[in-house]
Amino acid sequence: MFGPGPNFQDEVELAAPTYLTLKVSWSRFTGFISRLLAARSLHSSNLKGRVISTTEPRINDRIRVPEVRLIGAAGEQVGVVAIDVALRLAEEAGFDLVEIAPDAQPPVCKIMDFGKYKYEIAQKAREARQNQTHIVVKEIRLGLKIENHDYETKKNHIEKFLLGGDKVKVTVQFKGREQTRPEIGFRLLQRLAEDVAGTGFVEFAPKREGRSMTMVLGPLKKKSEAVAEAKRRAAAVKNEQK
Repeated sequence: MFGPGPNFQDEVELAAPTYLTLKVSWSRFTGFISRLLAARSLHSSNLKGRVISTTEPRINDRIRVPEVRLIGAAGEQVGVVAIDVALRLAEEAGFDLVEIAPDAQPPVCKIMDFGKYKYEIAQKAREARQNQTHIVVKEIRLGLKIENHDYETKKNHIEKFLLGGDKVKVTVQFKGREQTRPEIGFRLLQRLAEDVAGTGFVEFAPKREGRSMTMVLGPLKKKSEAVAEAKRRAAAVKNEQK
């Protein structure tokens, strides 16, 4: 029913009762090799020019380029030299050859103590994290029938937050029939904004949201300035105690 094709004898020859010997024509073999080489060339061209990123710069014999622009251990500009010369100069100085600008043409390398360099980078990152400031939004809730004593207490809390460089979200809650008198809540928030004008400003004006009205106050001083001032006050108190 299914017979062999007309070129079957060119492709397969029955060599023994138990196995077949595949005979591939020379033209098909050379064509396969050509396609394989073409695919490999295309893959190589796609990868050409890509920079492999690493978690740290390449050093010493990991720098695989023919020449580099070299900076000496003292920061002097040596110029463009062969990689072998740069490695030899780094070895003579007792330091490492570190690639600091891999994308430059040619890459820029510097002779330095790589261990010390990594330590200094880690120290700078640690200091940056310590000096990083986070602005926090505090929240204070008020009632329309708040008494003067409670009002003053909450106003003092708000001023403390603002002096610390934080924002404050003030919310007035409406209960029952109070929902029909939103203007009372607006006047209360307006009064509060005027009372704390020395430490903060209205960042978002009062806005009705369902059964509440909210207003956001921002600090007059930046968070970093507030933190620095707090540290100065703490240091002054400590000196007085001594």
